[in-house]
Amino acid sequence: MPAREPLPTAPDAHLRAPDSVRLTEATEVFAMLSDVTRLHLLWLLAQQESDVSSLTDRCEASRTAVSQHLAKLRLAGLVETRREGRHVYYSLRDGHLRRLVVEALSYADHRVSGKAPHD
Repeated sequence: MPAREPLPTAPDAHLRAPDSVRLTEATEVFAMLSDVTRLHLLWLLAQQESDVSSLTDRCEASRTAVSQHLAKLRLAGLVETRREGRHVYYSLRDGHLRRLVVEALSYADHRVSGKAPHD
């Protein structure tokens, strides 16, 4: 079998072999992404920061469920908050997570639509 060319990486990619601590951390991130509502919320936040009301309007979940999922995401360090008066706005923690969410959903789109895979 011919050797595969290295995959292109994002700018500033961290290219070290993962140790057990990094593998565990990545597994915990994937566990947070494994819930449909949380993944939807992260995708929405990848587009723009939002408050609970706006996220509830755009997500197929109750306000209580959205609030609980946001609390879990915040506790996991995946989202951060900004207070403006009485409103709390949520946003993704960093670009790595944004790219991970977008890539996961792009991959899903290829599988669902039958589009040819690509690098």
